[in-house]
Amino acid sequence: MGRVEDGVTAEELEDWDPGTSALPAPGIKQGPGEQAGTGHLSQKCWEPEPDARSQPGPALWSRGRACTQALAGGSSLQQLDPENTGFIGADTFAGLVHSHELPLDPAKLDMLVALAQSNEQGQVCYQELVDLISSKRSSSFKRAIANGQRALPRDGLLDEPGLGVYKRFVRYVAYEILPCEVDRRWYFYRHRSCPPPVFMASVTLAQIIVFLCYGARLNKWVLQTYHPEYMKSPLVYHPGHRARAWRFLTYMFMHVGLEQLGFNALLQLMIGVPLEMVHGLLRISLLYLAGVLAGSLTVSITDMRAPVVGGSGGVYALCSAHLANVVMNWAGMRCPYKLLRMVLALVCMSSEVGRAVWLRFSPPLPASGPQPSFMAHLAGAVVGVSMGLTILRSYEERLRDQCGWWVVLLAYGTFLLFAVFWNVFAYDLLGAHIPPPP
Repeated sequence: MGRVEDGVTAEELEDWDPGTSALPAPGIKQGPGEQAGTGHLSQKCWEPEPDARSQPGPALWSRGRACTQALAGGSSLQQLDPENTGFIGADTFAGLVHSHELPLDPAKLDMLVALAQSNEQGQVCYQELVDLISSKRSSSFKRAIANGQRALPRDGLLDEPGLGVYKRFVRYVAYEILPCEVDRRWYFYRHRSCPPPVFMASVTLAQIIVFLCYGARLNKWVLQTYHPEYMKSPLVYHPGHRARAWRFLTYMFMHVGLEQLGFNALLQLMIGVPLEMVHGLLRISLLYLAGVLAGSLTVSITDMRAPVVGGSGGVYALCSAHLANVVMNWAGMRCPYKLLRMVLALVCMSSEVGRAVWLRFSPPLPASGPQPSFMAHLAGAVVGVSMGLTILRSYEERLRDQCGWWVVLLAYGTFLLFAVFWNVFAYDLLGAHIPPPP
């Protein structure tokens, strides 16, 4: 689309960088029927004094005007704020999009209007407009939408007709993971197939390849840990090899047998992949690896003689975070048969823990040393309920802006520091009898 007189192109609006450039202005004046106090956008997040709020005089004008000049520039200001009120009209902005037929996502306009109508003063922080155009949303934006007095203008995503196979899968993921219809619509319209959820798929593939290699080498596919050569792997965590720090993470690629690998791989693909699609590679990989690391460190503290294998620490971090998020948002979740699925998930996870406890204390076969510990499962669940729940409840929000996130990081960092000192000093001080490493 070419440039119209004193207007902007569609590319300029979609590619607008609010941090480095002025808001593009179309040269549209407010119509005679538009009022500055109805659905307008404040150009700065500030709360004026009570007298300034009721009397839009010099105090209100000067503060809004100063920020307007800094952000929009002189000529753009005259076009977007011709009456020098310090506000940008929501109707004016929407009229710009419709009159020039700019391909702005209609869902963004719906949310813009909903945000304006959800505020008692009918005002929207200018930063919220910036976040909306740049596809970012703050916690205040989400709260305003969630607590607003206006319903969404469209039906739910389940009523969307004519979707292809992949878009139906995206819709399924939205209803499986997100508890709010606004968030589901936002994710559905903004989702892109690139980059794909490569982390969970790559981890699962690597675990399968490692298992196949060791199964073929040992000629054993069930209860591999009872083979005398199994513990010689450089990937297994063994208390006698604590100085080899990589083992605290790489043990996630080894598994007791086909049954444990199948259980973990199934959960990683059924829960981990949708979580990664919604919350991104960085957050989900952080949660998974935090569960894995917490699992091995917890075993080194609570079960000092036992080795660890399997990715159960990371798997239980993901599952417990997702289940806790479902429970805390039970009314908003629209996944089918959620109660039945919740019960089945808890039964399966409890059965796996029970099986690990049985193998640890009542090994069915003669073994040369202690069998892998079950404490990694429990440690992963604790990480999921704490760190994981904080991540999953922060969809499209910056974690660094949340006090709870820093509390969780502080607690996790304190645990890591304690675990390091424990592994360095406690084994010798307590005289722990460690089976000789293979």
